[in-house]
Amino acid sequence: MIKKFVKKALEEDVGRGDLFSLVGKDSFASANIICKDVGIFAGKPYVKALCKMNKLDVKFYFDDGDTLQKGDLVALIEGKSKNILRCERTILNLMQHASGIATNVSHYKKVIEGYSLKLLDTRKTRPHLRVFEKYAIRCGGGSNHRMGLDDCLMLKDTHLKTIDDLKQFIVEARSKLPFTCKIEIECEDVEFAKFAMQCGADIVMCDNMSHEDIKTVVAYKNEHFSHVLLEASGNITQQNIIAYAKTGVDAISSGSLIHQAVWLDFSMKITHKTVR
Repeated sequence: MIKKFVKKALEEDVGRGDLFSLVGKDSFASANIICKDVGIFAGKPYVKALCKMNKLDVKFYFDDGDTLQKGDLVALIEGKSKNILRCERTILNLMQHASGIATNVSHYKKVIEGYSLKLLDTRKTRPHLRVFEKYAIRCGGGSNHRMGLDDCLMLKDTHLKTIDDLKQFIVEARSKLPFTCKIEIECEDVEFAKFAMQCGADIVMCDNMSHEDIKTVVAYKNEHFSHVLLEASGNITQQNIIAYAKTGVDAISSGSLIHQAVWLDFSMKITHKTVR
């Protein structure tokens, strides 16, 4: 999957062909990738796959999840100069995008350090980039929510509008879904959260609830449905996440982990070339 992804990413940039490759002589070259920000590194397996595909040798000085400082030498790339230059922007885009998400996640994790809960992403990902962006979440210390519609049955408010009898719907779902598949129900108030548990939900999402209401749901769950997992979601940011962590939920999800991430800045510098 990684190989196919980076191949398409490069093809998007190269188009019908790199015009620079039509002019001048090729040479053997070395290039350094330098970090120009402070943050968490991510993107290594993707860059390795791209380099291998283009017959470039790459040596990394950091692993995914490592902290980078401004000026750090992140990687050394060697090979034919025209191959390096053709791949330059794609390599940097992969690292900058992934590292930006990982860094953003690490900031959230630092705020809730000490709380025993999972920090989850959402399906608010860019088209065709879901696997890549969710990989970056893990590099930053977060965890993935479902990858798509096929690995967990989640009933959101829009789904619920189409269901007449929630209890019967879940009975039918249990008879058709894989044994390992969980059912999650989005709830906007305390009473419906209680009802969702009574109907057989495995996970209850407290969506856009107040902190006090979530605490009430947590207390009810602990007393009557201790096996149910509770997730808080809805407009959760780095500034307010600590209040949700204090409610006692099992997980917090936030789309802003991805869509509000700012790319980390990297640059590539050719350090040596030898005409062959």
